[in-house]
Amino acid sequence: MSKNNGNFPRIRSTTVLAVKKDGKVAMAGDGQVTLGETVCKGNARKVRKIYDGKILTGFAGSVADAFTLLDRFEEKIKEFHGDLTRAAVALAKAWRTDRTLQKLEAMLLVADKEKILLISGDGNVIEPENDVIAIGSGGNYAYSAALAYLDGSSYSAAEIAEKSLRIAGDICIYTNSHITVEELN
Repeated sequence: MSKNNGNFPRIRSTTVLAVKKDGKVAMAGDGQVTLGETVCKGNARKVRKIYDGKILTGFAGSVADAFTLLDRFEEKIKEFHGDLTRAAVALAKAWRTDRTLQKLEAMLLVADKEKILLISGDGNVIEPENDVIAIGSGGNYAYSAALAYLDGSSYSAAEIAEKSLRIAGDICIYTNSHITVEELN
């Protein structure tokens, strides 16, 4: 069983995907929370709108850690008046240098109408080259499906996000089909 530093079963795994297409950005996340080898919740909400509905956020990793990072990101987005890139870089810098934040085990996806960013604890802020990015245990499955849909379908960003998460849920045991989709137009 996966253990964290406190020798308690780790609450782990999820899948969150962000897609940009035709001027719209969608983010989708599954609802499964796994404690050790047991599904302890199936309807968690890991994707949210913030900043008066202008920014999408999604998280993977330890729930308490993710909420701490989400709170810090909201502070940064307000500090930088909605500038997604500046807020993301400021959070990544703080995450990397602040001793308290360094211990957090989570990742964040953030998006506005213009861009999608992945923020990680090692100081990285990554903007995907193909207008799609995913995190979590089922992330690679969702990412692959989304790339295929982007290339070969007329689906909207929201449809691609949902269909890709369903595929990930069929493959990854830590991803379920209780999907939340949020979209920016």
